[in-house]
Amino acid sequence: MRSQFILTLWTAVLTAGAVRAEPPPSRFTFQEVHMGTEFKILLYAPDKETAGKAAAAAFARIAFLDATMTDYQPTSELMRLCAKSGGDPVKVSDELFFVLSKAEETSRISDGAFDVTVGPVVQLWRKARRTRKMPDPEKLAAALALVGWRNVRLDEKAHTVQLFKAGMRLDLGGIAKGYAADEGLEVLKKNGVTRALVAAGGDIAVSGPPPDADGWKIAIAPLKEDADSEGPVMVLHDAAVSTSGDAEQYVEIGGKRYSHIVDPRTGIGLVGRMSATVVAPHGVVADSHTKIVAVLGPERAFKILAKEDGVSGRFVRLDDDGKEETEAMKNFPPLTKPEK
Repeated sequence: MRSQFILTLWTAVLTAGAVRAEPPPSRFTFQEVHMGTEFKILLYAPDKETAGKAAAAAFARIAFLDATMTDYQPTSELMRLCAKSGGDPVKVSDELFFVLSKAEETSRISDGAFDVTVGPVVQLWRKARRTRKMPDPEKLAAALALVGWRNVRLDEKAHTVQLFKAGMRLDLGGIAKGYAADEGLEVLKKNGVTRALVAAGGDIAVSGPPPDADGWKIAIAPLKEDADSEGPVMVLHDAAVSTSGDAEQYVEIGGKRYSHIVDPRTGIGLVGRMSATVVAPHGVVADSHTKIVAVLGPERAFKILAKEDGVSGRFVRLDDDGKEETEAMKNFPPLTKPEK
């Protein structure tokens, strides 16, 4: 009996040793273009086949969301909804209803500083970036008359959306990429990948940390155009981070620089060099909340963010002398200098 116990124990030790001897997962990188930007997936998996299958499934989900929520294709579900503005309620998919529900919530807490009904105004500014001319004042006034998050009614029970004013146009550019990153991570988890990063331009969501690391190292793009290629670095796991600013998308008209981020209350692109970063439990929150910080500024926006669990913000601006001024919430993750 004693020898049988020793044999069983020795077998267990050998089995445990075999488990410990399994090679660590390898890192794989995949890239595709969706939602007008490059999506990048970094993941750890035991082999190339597992990694490729998981990434393909994640990109398929992201592509579906792109086709659902884009305002560049008249056939998308979003544009079909907008085509029925001013009419009866429209039944929509779970995905679109969820994003519009989060958008409504964000509009409410920010008193309209974030507003997906800003679409008609965004159209004018897209043209302004091409022509380098300010939007026509009369057309801008007409577009602003269609903006207002309270003109959208969501019926959770019926799963319908109603746009009260004919001509309303929704723009999900400030929330959809963060949601897509979240969904990409969920698909990866369902495919057995629990250590991954999904990046959609400035919107990043991460799950478990890489092997032998506390988290994923994520750099915040520097505000100054002549700065180093990388900005300060944070370490995150099971969270999301988004950065919005005028570093890449802007137009200069009459010696003034206008960001692609439009203030929904005025219809004017934000002016002044700035960058807003938000860390949150989910990308759909981080993405939309950067617009709150950008539009309202840190003093007002940080008070709003402080009321939400796990949400923190950082704001950087350039003063008149070109010097960076930074404000960050106390719970914002620590930042370190990038490794050379």
